Amino acid sequence: MKIVITGGTGFVGRRLALKLLEKNDLDFGGGQGALDNLVAFDMGEPDVPFPADPRLETVTGDVTDPDQLRAVITPDTDAVFHLAAVVSAGAEADFDLGMRVNLGGTRAVLDVCRELGTHPRVVFASSVAVFGGLVPDVIQDDTHLTPQTSYGIQKAVSELLINDFSRKGFVDGRALRLPTVVVRPGKPNRAASTFASSIIREPLQGSRVDCPVAEDQAMWLLSPRRVVDAFIRAAELPAAAWGPSRAVSIPGITHSVREMIDALTGIAGSTVSDRIDFTPDPAIQAIVSGWPMHFAANRGRDLGFEADESVEEIIQGFIEDELGGSFVS
Repeated sequence: MKIVITGGTGFVGRRLALKLLEKNDLDFGGGQGALDNLVAFDMGEPDVPFPADPRLETVTGDVTDPDQLRAVITPDTDAVFHLAAVVSAGAEADFDLGMRVNLGGTRAVLDVCRELGTHPRVVFASSVAVFGGLVPDVIQDDTHLTPQTSYGIQKAVSELLINDFSRKGFVDGRALRLPTVVVRPGKPNRAASTFASSIIREPLQGSRVDCPVAEDQAMWLLSPRRVVDAFIRAAELPAAAWGPSRAVSIPGITHSVREMIDALTGIAGSTVSDRIDFTPDPAIQAIVSGWPMHFAANRGRDLGFEADESVEEIIQGFIEDELGGSFVS
């Protein structure tokens, strides 16, 4: 079995690759199959090298270039996890870049998969940013897509493309509307939501951090562990389970910035949480305020996707997975 991950050296892509290698036996509808070849395709080399594994290869390239995609998405490819994207604030700041990568890249991946004639599975990382504006207090499975950012629009259009390519039998697509993923390791990026990880990550590592939004700002959250599990679950579900819509909102938990900080205090103490400073950024606040905060996600739960139990579970998972079980008190 061969799998390709675009954005495969990024944070989520790397974790997904490692989990797939660990799992090894996958079921894409034809019974259990062993993973023979995993390609992590990305624009740069990984910040943290992968462990040596003969099944794994990393390839540097441009997700918008069909020829480069054809070199990795070959006729023996069983599944593609399409994670490569320009993040939210980056896509808002540079419209052309966001359209080229987030929309053009998705179209290029789908077109190359279509050329194979083998109907490969394509699992796409969408976002709750496909919703926004005047939406109900709780987003339902049938709530209309009303994105209020270029990033959200690019994700919404990509979802529709995946629906149509699946309807036509070109691919077997699935799109996951992901909550904000916390806690991400490393350094802040240009995502509008990057602060949600920073206000946990930096204090635990002994650094001060600025929070650009109000403490009552709530967000729909999911841990890296649960996100990776969701991608694998999506890939292994049979096509019949999806019905006419290949997009689903993944269950998460809703918590405010204040609740996140209180959870951090409960785990690490006030000396750690006191390292957070509130420094308002109207541009970031405007983007984040436009995102919905509460989801029913009934269809996602029916399909077997799971949320974290609490913010405390998310923080503890970060300490265990990324900090070696300890933090700077």
